[in-house]
Amino acid sequence: MERLEHRACFGGWQDVYRHRSEVLGCDMTVGVYLPPQAEQGPCPVLYWLSGLTCTEQNFITKAGAQRYAAEHGIILVAPDTSPRGEDVADADGYDLGKGAGFYVNATQAPWASHYRMYDYIVDELPAWVEADPVASGRRAISGHSMGGHGALTIALKNPGRYRSVSAFSPIVAPSQVPWGQKAFAAYLGDDREAWKAYDTVELVGQAREKLPLLVDQGDADEFLQGQLKPELLQAAAAKAGHPLTLRLQPGYDHSYYFIASFIGEHIAHHAAALKT
Repeated sequence: MERLEHRACFGGWQDVYRHRSEVLGCDMTVGVYLPPQAEQGPCPVLYWLSGLTCTEQNFITKAGAQRYAAEHGIILVAPDTSPRGEDVADADGYDLGKGAGFYVNATQAPWASHYRMYDYIVDELPAWVEADPVASGRRAISGHSMGGHGALTIALKNPGRYRSVSAFSPIVAPSQVPWGQKAFAAYLGDDREAWKAYDTVELVGQAREKLPLLVDQGDADEFLQGQLKPELLQAAAAKAGHPLTLRLQPGYDHSYYFIASFIGEHIAHHAAALKT
């Protein structure tokens, strides 16, 4: 483990680390914000999953989340979005390969040897973070776009592991939209039954825990109709009787301006759950 950045921020520290991932077979970078309360004792952790093309830097530099994490005493952990390195498979375009891990465990060549982001986020990364006594073991998860898809599916597939979950502009039905169909066909193969294991709309009807879902979506999002389709999640949650707060925010697009506008409310939502 190597610390690459160490910057004072709202009374705490914004760090970036590089560590070896055995699950992914490469080195990974992770942003970790330690609030000032971490000097007094263990703090809960909010894991943030970013979207297509992002690294750990997008969230820690654009969202303005540290202010609210410092207010509530929450550690923020923002990993990269895919494996990296010269021997890691890649593809042309922004929506497959590096920067587009989709938080699944790939089963198809050439992706299967490195693209196991699901196991990395669920098991390896928390084991690394929470081995430090500064982390209390209480955890929540959130994300944006592809990362919102990751946060929702991971929370639904792991009952009892997270105290809360939220998402901005998530890809809620990847099996039914171009981004997800392209990635799933490459990473998981042509068997659409296998895709259901990573599809929020499919999973919400099978969830063994009724963990409330908080979703914010901008109504001026350029990807709203073609890629995101929040109405599909709304229908699936209503059918399953699963608690969902879906807020369509007027005038907001898909950018970090949107995230920065509402991240304080999301962190307050997680703080309330993490304190109980």
